[in-house]
Amino acid sequence: MNAWIALPASLVLAAVAWTTTAAPQDGGAVSGGLGYIDSGPTEPDIDAVLRDAHARYEGLKDGANADYIPVLDEVDSELFAIALVTVDGRVHLVGDGEARFSIQSISKVFTMAQVMAQSGPDVIFDGVGVDATGQPFNSVVAIEEYQGREMNPLVNAGAITATGLVQGDDADAIFASIRANLSKYAGRELTLDEAVCESELATNQHNRAIALLMHSYGLIDEHHERAVEVYTKQCSLSVDTRDLAVMAATFANGGKNPVTGEVVLSPDLSSKVLAVMATAGLYDDAGKWLYHSGLPAKSGVGGGILAVAPGRFGIAAFSPRLDAAGNSVRAQKAIIDIVEALDANPYRVHPR
Repeated sequence: MNAWIALPASLVLAAVAWTTTAAPQDGGAVSGGLGYIDSGPTEPDIDAVLRDAHARYEGLKDGANADYIPVLDEVDSELFAIALVTVDGRVHLVGDGEARFSIQSISKVFTMAQVMAQSGPDVIFDGVGVDATGQPFNSVVAIEEYQGREMNPLVNAGAITATGLVQGDDADAIFASIRANLSKYAGRELTLDEAVCESELATNQHNRAIALLMHSYGLIDEHHERAVEVYTKQCSLSVDTRDLAVMAATFANGGKNPVTGEVVLSPDLSSKVLAVMATAGLYDDAGKWLYHSGLPAKSGVGGGILAVAPGRFGIAAFSPRLDAAGNSVRAQKAIIDIVEALDANPYRVHPR
């Protein structure tokens, strides 16, 4: 039989006071309290943090557009946008959110994930590698040092190899599959930027040499030219900053797109992708990035960067001026500041 149990008023008041004082007052991580769950910063808090970071760095002129791809050198250097998407699908955006740009090397993350989903994670681990090279993203020295081994899918040699592992009968079918996969992460159909693609195809001799060298070591089959062609096209897909934030939030949400609700990748494979992003996502500056932010991330020479706060949000920023390593100057600084303001570094644990 159910019955109400009368508790002394003093005990009730003490319990209320205890749970109230246990709740953190700064919107940070869970710090204690029976049953207390901190939902993190509210929407106004996030919007204010994004606006502050944008205002802080919109006047920064450091770096320069990528000029080895002629069409990228023509992009307006003053464009600057930041987007954040939470794992429950809330979208926050500030700056030039309507600006479209080519995804470039950020696409490597999603092709790696696609190969893992199609053929299993060991195909990447054994056939491409997952170690940081300590060399520039287009290094030939890194290939020669280990005869094509000990690469990772986020440098050009490993990325072209991964593209060559995507299933399909011909170049058109493989590219269509890659584009469809990236579109699922973005939550909309992505399109090819024809001008960027033509510019890259006319200037990708170095990547062709990388592919031929990887073929000579038996890591890319006889279709190495096809792999370069498809890789160039995947890098030329057009995105905006919101797209990248949604794509990052999909990884933050264990492989489920928080905006569309579609499961794109398993949680297990998502964790493996994030591990490679953490160690190699910003090329030979990946260690510096992780030291300051704690987040798995990936950059592209088009000026975009996306980063993942597991279980919390995906964030992206776009600004075309790059540093010597090929990473957007403004985007790095803005994301690092936002991660700090939102207490989103997963390595920072508050003692209980």
